[in-house]
Amino acid sequence: MDRNLALEVVRVTEMAAIASARLMGRGNKNESDQAAVDAMRRAFDSMNIDGTVVIGEGERDEAPMLYIGERVGKCEASCPAVDIALDPLEGTNLCAYGRPGAISVIAMAARGHLLNAPDTYMEKIAVGPRAHGAIDLARSPSENLRNIAEKMNRYVSDLTVVILDRPRHEALIREVREAGARVRLIEDGDVAGGLSTCFEESGVDVLMGTGGAPEGVITAAAMRCVGGDMQGRLVPRNAEEAERCARMGIKDIKKIYTAEELARGEVMFAATGVTTGDFLKGVRFLAGGAETFSVVMRSKSGTVRYVQATHRFDRKPGLAG
Repeated sequence: MDRNLALEVVRVTEMAAIASARLMGRGNKNESDQAAVDAMRRAFDSMNIDGTVVIGEGERDEAPMLYIGERVGKCEASCPAVDIALDPLEGTNLCAYGRPGAISVIAMAARGHLLNAPDTYMEKIAVGPRAHGAIDLARSPSENLRNIAEKMNRYVSDLTVVILDRPRHEALIREVREAGARVRLIEDGDVAGGLSTCFEESGVDVLMGTGGAPEGVITAAAMRCVGGDMQGRLVPRNAEEAERCARMGIKDIKKIYTAEELARGEVMFAATGVTTGDFLKGVRFLAGGAETFSVVMRSKSGTVRYVQATHRFDRKPGLAG
């Protein structure tokens, strides 16, 4: 994939972020999410790709656009064929209620290189580059924390573990606390939570817990770009979800996937802040425009670019409110 494609991708997340940020704090998560979806779908039309959405807003009968299997981009013969995993607004509640950490994200890889993850749960563990190789989802959280601490030359008590604040995580939170690690509970957004382990300024060392499987694939793509490490295992909640896994080609439901298996080959990742979080500032509206803050990454080069952009609404009428 051409390296310039990464900068094209960030334009798409910028448009989605601006559209959803305009509705920040209104208390309507569906409205802000729909604004992000509409803006992202329009932005794809100008991209020189033959893209297929493999992780999106749901199956075709559940989503009018950015559904699984939808083709996006110019789709001309000369365009590279790519798979796309996206979340136009990760953290819909965060945006709707003006809380930190909402982002717009896209991961991209060559056709067939992203796991077509069903809409079910995935148990996850993720760490940054300094703890690469120290995690094993088959081991207990306590064992993983001891191994991570040893690899990072730290005490377990110095580790900060980010976990989604959900009733299903009560036992996990209790074990992490008993192991001596610090816990940061988040309301939403485990893509941002996983990615934050790779940036020391975030203060986060480990992501643990069960979240969405589609978000797991997006997180894996991001981790691969910056040298982080991640493992995931699907956790269907019922027989219907298990059947969906089978229909999507998942033969071993207990398989532990590595980041390289979730997002294979060369991958790209872009994210734009919607509301200010640990490593990305949110959209800031100016007189006649807006300012966005994004990160763009490529696994091939390991390059991480921060993009601060000013958008003028008089020159981009589609961005005007």
